[in-house]
Order: sequence, then C-alpha cells, then structure tokens
Amino acid sequence: MNEINIDAVPENIHWGYLDAALKPIRTVESGDTVVLDTLPAALKEDLPPDVSWLTADHKEALAKVPLGGPPGLFVNGPVGPHMLTGPIYVNGAMPGDVLQVDILEAKPKQDWGFSAILPNLGTLPDEFTNYQRSHTKIDRITGTGQCAWGSAVDLDPFFGIMAVAPPREWGPVGTPEPRAFGGNMDNKDLRPGTTLYLPVFNEGALFSAGDGHAKQGHGEVCITALETALTGKFRLTVRKDLSINMPYAETYDWYMTMGFNMNLEEAAKQALREMINLVALNSSMTRDDIYMLLSMCADLHVTQLVDINKGVHMIFNKKYLPQSA
Repeated sequence: MNEINIDAVPENIHWGYLDAALKPIRTVESGDTVVLDTLPAALKEDLPPDVSWLTADHKEALAKVPLGGPPGLFVNGPVGPHMLTGPIYVNGAMPGDVLQVDILEAKPKQDWGFSAILPNLGTLPDEFTNYQRSHTKIDRITGTGQCAWGSAVDLDPFFGIMAVAPPREWGPVGTPEPRAFGGNMDNKDLRPGTTLYLPVFNEGALFSAGDGHAKQGHGEVCITALETALTGKFRLTVRKDLSINMPYAETYDWYMTMGFNMNLEEAAKQALREMINLVALNSSMTRDDIYMLLSMCADLHVTQLVDINKGVHMIFNKKYLPQSA
C-alpha cells in the first residue's frame, strides 16, 4: 500500500464548508495511507498579534482561500472557521459503503494555539460576555502548552473534524454542525490508535480532515478547545461488508457510538440506540440483555455542548461481551 503526503497549500484546502461537488485533490486506493497537513480553525481575528508565529502555508491560505467557498456559493447552515484539507477520493467507495479511517497519528505542526470566548456561543453565552482570544505557546518537543494565564497543560492532539462529503442533494453544508457524515464531532476520544467508521454518501467517499485540537475537555464548554494546526496520518479503507447510518469507532478494547442532536437527551438516546445495535451485531445477546449490560458497564460522555447539534458518545469495553460472542 502507498503513503501519500498532502500539503496544506491553497489548492488542497476548503474553508468553512463541505460539499460533494468539490473536486477531489487526490485519488488514492483503498488501504492507502495519507499524511495530511492541516491548518487551524482560525479567522483573521483569532491570529496571534505577532505574525512571526504564523507558518508560511497558513499565511498563503489566509490570502488565497475564500471563506465559505467561491463568490456566489450558497452554503446551507452557518459557515465555519475550519480550514479542511481534502477532499480525497478513495477508489472503489460507493454510496452505501463504509469508509474505515484508521487514525494513526495527530501531531502539532505549529508552536501556538488559541482559545476564545465569542458572542452568543458556548454553553453559558449570557454569563460570559467579555469576548476575547487567548494564545498558548506549544512546545512540540515536551508535548505541553503554556497558557497565557500561567497554566501548563499536557497535549492530547486530535482532529475535531473528520468527514466524508454529505449527500449531494444537500448541496454545500457549513462545517459547524456534526451529522451522519461525521464533520465537527469534536470528540477527544477519536485520537491516534482509534478506528473511525463513516457511512459513504458519494462515489469516492471524499474524505476531509481539519480543526486540529491540541487539548480539549469533554464538553468543549466555551466553544473552542486549544485550536491549532495538526499533521495527521490516516489509513483509508473501503468496507463493502458493513452498512451503517451513523459514525462509530473502536479500538482493540472498546466500541464507541455517537449521537448528534440539538437536544442533549435525544443525542444520548441516539448514542445508546447505536450501541445496542452495534453490540447486537457482534454478539448473540438479546436486545433486552444488551440494554441491561450497557447500564452496568457502558459510559455516556458529553462530547460537546456547542456545535448546534450537541454530541454524546457512549463507550463500551469489549471485555464485557459474553465469551461465546
């Protein structure tokens, strides 16, 4: 299998939206590995005051990539700040298939990140109205970040956005909202060593990634994490033996299912239903027994509270499956 390196140059980036009509930047074979350079989800007002902090590719992208696409493009939903690298066409992927994304690496590619409090956003928008950005220095050697207020944080990088293209009939879709195609899931448990499964809606799947986070808590309560640029390595494999309606993930030890809804309780119910279905596919248990087992052994986490569709994910350790499964 091949390993393909893709730089964060303007012709490889789309800013703030996903669209099945975007021309693929590269074609790869099923099973190939792609190494993607990505840029931070930053608008011009999010940039550090010292422009020497910016990498050359970021400066070029800010100058040449249009936010929200070319003039006249109508984007459904709010345009996001996310610069995404892609889309990548995976040979053999067809609607109804599943794209298996093995997340192999996620490494900071710059020496700063930012966090922000923004108008009418976040979990407590009426209480936090001192709108501001705070910039953090990132030490890529020690894997730590030095916050402006004095805290030192250990880095745990992951991609906030991993996505296939949405259904073509939806047209261009803004990046802030996670949906069945993946997108702005902001799930810190989708870190290297995890395999993500995405339903395919278009020929070639059309995979994109970005929205690098160096550190985030479950909830992402203020609207941002420690936003930064990452280099990611992903193995992309077409799975014709699977059929799913929603993203899910796994490691050797556990399964993870996800729910997205404007109502947090409904998102939790969706994550639970998806886990019941997943365990049923991988065991001979009845749904009643699965429901009781998950109540004993599975954990629901609030993924994020701030991306229009709120997120909840459930994690279940495979060791609790019956030995005959």
